[in-house]
Amino acid sequence: MIHLLGETNSLFNQFIAEIRDEVIQKDPLRFRRNLERVGEIFSYEISKKLNYKTKDVTTPLGTAKIPMLDHQPVLATILRAGLPLHQGFLNYFDKAENCFISAYRKYDPDGEFHIEFEYIASPLLDNKVVIMVDPMLATGSSMEMAYYALLEKGEPSHVHLVCVIASQQGVDHVMKTLPNDKITLWVGAIDSGMTPKAYIVPGLGDAGDLAFGEKIDSKERVKSTHF
Repeated sequence: MIHLLGETNSLFNQFIAEIRDEVIQKDPLRFRRNLERVGEIFSYEISKKLNYKTKDVTTPLGTAKIPMLDHQPVLATILRAGLPLHQGFLNYFDKAENCFISAYRKYDPDGEFHIEFEYIASPLLDNKVVIMVDPMLATGSSMEMAYYALLEKGEPSHVHLVCVIASQQGVDHVMKTLPNDKITLWVGAIDSGMTPKAYIVPGLGDAGDLAFGEKIDSKERVKSTHF
């Protein structure tokens, strides 16, 4: 199942517009905060799909019966770009366990790239609901890799995959390669194009660089140290 939040008119689209805007992007603090706010809205929407149990809450004047989350989800993200979005989820699911996956694009000499997986820090995931977030869903390869990395820590009962901007190719890849009965895909907006280097068009650019500053790969680092 796919939920596309941006297709309904709401304040959510204001934050998506600011995340995309090349002028507003120049303020890294605002860019990170907008990703965080988008994460908070996603959290609220996903919370409607979770299981609840009615509990008694004692007030100064009596007892109120209130539906409360039966179990907290596990929040997972792919480092580093996913951190601000992850924080938005953690603001709302503030008692949740957390999982972090280290992965990156490794470019080959011919300009092609593949996804390198380094490590995962996670609690046991058996029979738990996992919410895995990453701002961009381009080819879908990193999301596919991250999903199967999760399975090293147990078999979740369900996985909610969340991205702010997705390409249509990435959406198609995820729905084709991952078990549809085990996942729900949540997307802010779906764009039709990608560049030859697999950046989404119109997209927003590189979310990790915009949030935390530009990075250099190992080749560039070697070059920069030779005088």
